[in-house]
Amino acid sequence: MLSLEGVTKTYRVGAFGTSTLTAVDDVSLDLAPGEVVSLIGESGSGKTTLGKTVLGLLSPTKGRITLDGERARPGKAYYRHVQGVFQDPFSCYNPVFKADRVLTMIRNEYFPGVADSEWQGRIETSLSDVGLDPGQILGRYPHQLSGGQLQRLLIARALLLDLRYLVADEITSMLDASTRIDVLNLLADLKARGLGVLFVTHDLSLGNYISERAVVLYRGRVVESGSTAAVFGNPLHPYTIRLLSSVPRLTSRWGGEEDTASAEVPEPDDRKGASTLVEAEPGHLVRRTGGDTDAGTASLRSAR
Repeated sequence: MLSLEGVTKTYRVGAFGTSTLTAVDDVSLDLAPGEVVSLIGESGSGKTTLGKTVLGLLSPTKGRITLDGERARPGKAYYRHVQGVFQDPFSCYNPVFKADRVLTMIRNEYFPGVADSEWQGRIETSLSDVGLDPGQILGRYPHQLSGGQLQRLLIARALLLDLRYLVADEITSMLDASTRIDVLNLLADLKARGLGVLFVTHDLSLGNYISERAVVLYRGRVVESGSTAAVFGNPLHPYTIRLLSSVPRLTSRWGGEEDTASAEVPEPDDRKGASTLVEAEPGHLVRRTGGDTDAGTASLRSAR
């Protein structure tokens, strides 16, 4: 189990670092093998900061991250099991080197004693697992491959390790629609083999498509979480309602009557008093707003 317990990340900002900015505020969640959890929110909600913290690229200001009950310590042992794939695949490759150099780097770091024949077999297996033909990929430069091929190659690199958890940060946002579905189906296939995926996205439809659980972030805080069916089928926090109301519909055009629905949803309450997650229904947690009373909480619990 990969667990986050009260993770907070604060940055120093302003002249001489005299002010602070809290990008992630007291976030707790669990990710089990063979599970996809969607981390959903608009730009600036803290999704990427949280993903980088899980990967050890940022250190939490407060809280802790554990792997199988032991505090996560970023290094070779940790990265054997936890890897990340990011939004822009082209930025992950040095354009002056052939794309498969990312595979060679894994060998040099983790498997220096493996024979050439065995290593070649491992590469062919990992590429096959992500639907790539070694003859079309190996020996080519990044600019000779598509974004979808480069993303798949990054996932293949991770599969060369004893991978158990993958942080997928907006990995489909730069891909066209058909390639996007291919990558999502690949993640679903890897999930079926036991891989746990933290799927970071601002695209609600993708989160609904691939995940069993959804966690909604607003200004660095979890405002709603639960099974994807519960969060999408019965949204209770004002921010989640606004997000779902803003999704374009094929059955209506912009400016139609349905487009006014989101305008009636109140702004999410961001006061410090709005700090308690309550269980609205089994496994479905919603953050209380500052104006909630005990009666209001009771109504949340009875909501269906």
